[in-house]
Amino acid sequence: MVRRLEGARVLALASAGGQQGPLLAAAGAAVTVFDASPVQLGHDRMVSERDGLGIKTELGDMADLSRFADGSFDLIFHACSNCFVPAIRPVWNEAARVLRPGGRLLSGFCLPHWFLVDEPKDEKGVIDIAYRIPYTDDQLPADQKKKRLETKEPLVFGHTLEDQLAGQLDAGFVLTGFYEDAWEPGISAFSDRIACFAATLAIKRA
Repeated sequence: MVRRLEGARVLALASAGGQQGPLLAAAGAAVTVFDASPVQLGHDRMVSERDGLGIKTELGDMADLSRFADGSFDLIFHACSNCFVPAIRPVWNEAARVLRPGGRLLSGFCLPHWFLVDEPKDEKGVIDIAYRIPYTDDQLPADQKKKRLETKEPLVFGHTLEDQLAGQLDAGFVLTGFYEDAWEPGISAFSDRIACFAATLAIKRA
């Protein structure tokens, strides 16, 4: 089997959980997983130790990669996780800084309209446009916000498409690929009608 990632320096940015990082390492990459959750990083360490993958794990805020020097990585894999930070342009700026010229950023994110609908109603098949973009959980009714806090679910933020796409361009990337996706049929009435997630491929300008 040809390992096309052999020796590539890969940052799995806010992508812990023992999933993509181990796959990239198994393909031959030198992987660093960076995440704000010690529990999620623990999954990566477990898989790494179990399979002898040599993954490095780092705890921190995805908008602050100051521990890494300029041009430290060849590829950044950024899973659908920037909904957990209030501002994403700092994330794109830091990603561009730590990538080498010509390095690639693979990023997944929630499209803005995903945050427009009332989630409990959506789960029952009713589409109710209840919120505005940019979105924060401060817009939730008090009972829903209380439930989210009690169950220790992370607070989420719905960013504009301008910040998601133009933010990458302004940080020094060229967008070369775009893909839309949705939940499996039946999970969300809204997502059954329109793709609510996207992924981009961006290359850092030389």
